[in-house]
Amino acid sequence: MITRPAAQSFDFARALEAYGARVIHFPVIEIVPPDSFAALDAALSELELYDWIIFTSVNAVDYFMRRFEFANGELSDLDELRVCAIGEATANRLGDLQIHVDVVPNDDFNHEGIIVALENYLGGAEALRDLNFLLPRAAHAREHLPRALHQAGAKINVVTAYQTITAHSENRGRIEAMLRGGGVDCVTFTSGSSITNFRLIFASHDLKDLLRDTRIACIGHVTARVAAEHGLPVHIIPPLATTHALAASIAAYFEDEKRAG
Repeated sequence: MITRPAAQSFDFARALEAYGARVIHFPVIEIVPPDSFAALDAALSELELYDWIIFTSVNAVDYFMRRFEFANGELSDLDELRVCAIGEATANRLGDLQIHVDVVPNDDFNHEGIIVALENYLGGAEALRDLNFLLPRAAHAREHLPRALHQAGAKINVVTAYQTITAHSENRGRIEAMLRGGGVDCVTFTSGSSITNFRLIFASHDLKDLLRDTRIACIGHVTARVAAEHGLPVHIIPPLATTHALAASIAAYFEDEKRAG
């Protein structure tokens, strides 16, 4: 079962199907514009004040660039900014838009790894001090990264570029019956918000009971920590936080189960 937004699930579904899986699409979040673009518009009007911009997702890139184009921005306006992209997909999207990327952390993309990647690029922790960072991201995202940058001595402006809302699903009853009846072998989560909204859709404070007969696959340790907060055991975490690596790890897990069984 893929729980990520439908528009972002094609490659993941294709990768799973290549391993012989039957994919069930059950999007639990929708990506929509924020309630207000005021903070983002203000940041766009004074990009020259920033040293770095950090994009934590493809969604952040897309919504930032839509507003940037709406403000008649030119790509050359971004040339003076250093860019950090969290994840291969985010870096690829920036590349498609012909935006240079300076740093792509190569670990699980948690805030510690991001800080280390920036320090390595800059030549040490001291180089982070007093640098100005712009972080366009989802509304109500976790504060780990902004807090870590602040503790490192950097200045950080967090602006809302988009928001995630709980998806409406007419298939809720059928999906719940499948889950409780053992009709789903594996549920995949590619973000912490997908877990939170999965719980909201089923109005369940006990996801462990709902998913007791289902394997849980998380794209990385950050998402897995959110799963643990909801009482879920995580069976599968890929070595790289990408959907292709997740698909491969799921296939390997069930192949091992088949051999053992």
